[in-house]
Amino acid sequence: MTELTRSASRSLTRRSALATLTAALAAPSLAPGAAATGSLPPENRTPTGAIRSYADMQRELERIARASGGAVRVTTLSEQGTAEQFSEQGRELYVATVGHGPEPVWIQGRVHGDEPYGLDACVTVLDRLAAGGSADVARVRDEFTVHVIPMYNPDGSEMNTRTTTLWDRAQDAPVRDAEGAPVTVDLNRDWRLDGFRARESRAWYEYWTRVRPSFVLDLHHQSVKQSAQTGEDISFSLGVSLAPGGPTLPEVRGGEYDVLTRQMIGHVWQSVRHRGHISADRYDVGDGQVIDIRGGVVSAMMLGLNWNGLNADGHANPAVFFETSGNTREGGLGQKARGKLLKQNVVATMALLTGWADSTVTEVDPAVWDEIPHAPVEAYVTDWGGVIPA
Repeated sequence: MTELTRSASRSLTRRSALATLTAALAAPSLAPGAAATGSLPPENRTPTGAIRSYADMQRELERIARASGGAVRVTTLSEQGTAEQFSEQGRELYVATVGHGPEPVWIQGRVHGDEPYGLDACVTVLDRLAAGGSADVARVRDEFTVHVIPMYNPDGSEMNTRTTTLWDRAQDAPVRDAEGAPVTVDLNRDWRLDGFRARESRAWYEYWTRVRPSFVLDLHHQSVKQSAQTGEDISFSLGVSLAPGGPTLPEVRGGEYDVLTRQMIGHVWQSVRHRGHISADRYDVGDGQVIDIRGGVVSAMMLGLNWNGLNADGHANPAVFFETSGNTREGGLGQKARGKLLKQNVVATMALLTGWADSTVTEVDPAVWDEIPHAPVEAYVTDWGGVIPA
């Protein structure tokens, strides 16, 4: 038994407790890697073969590390010695690093468990960076140490839920509220001074304060989407969780990140806009509304959140996110589209890495942000002040 697969046996979870939890969440019982389809018609259901499980991730990381000849290092937060070391249900939290440069970079996938292709993209990017072979990849490895978190939320990923569930380890059962329902936490709203309810949030936050990355990329999924201008299907949306020009970002670091995130997204859009398999726009939540969430993981990074004194000097970094259209809640992730959807994430991620390494990102005119297809911004949806008119 290898070290990576051995760590799976150290999980604190029990099959009977998970079965109880699954029933409480009113979802069908899932085998590892299976995707719930709810009441979707058969033609829209996401095939289970398209979704990688926690065990699949472990095997892939082991394969890449073994084949890389030491270029990729795989570790867990328990090996790193963070105060919180495991997920709520006791799973190891994995991170892989590649490169030997002085500048740390952070890429994360699957903070929402039912948004699966962030894991696939992370694994593929690791493969490419491990293989080397091109001047661009060599420059990335020379300039950066890239920290890749393929599955930020392993419990939600195994349950095929957006959230994680708080876990009573003494009872080996979910924590329940006054009505008896399992208490769930959206890990992408938990990085706030009155948050950090979930063990994963506390663990990854401490690791972030150790890594102190220069920039961060967060990989997500959205609903199936059509262009506000043309009605064509959108496969890929590019976004910033503190809206450029919105109520928060222009005041952060004297507006530095308001400019830099526009350049980062602008560079990626210029890199993908003429690729036939990618139809990209700016992210929104519909009806001219965009997000400005301060409790999101990468938002808190941009704000330099100091929780429990772990970030006393206020380290902060710019961050952006990608959204693949379709998810396992609503369908739209058919097997035929998997290759295209995965490829767009890999192309865009490599564009951001190589563009930062050779400084072309910071040469982009920030006004390119306004050229990216988007609906007129009419309001900001916040987690701190409701909906604010633009």
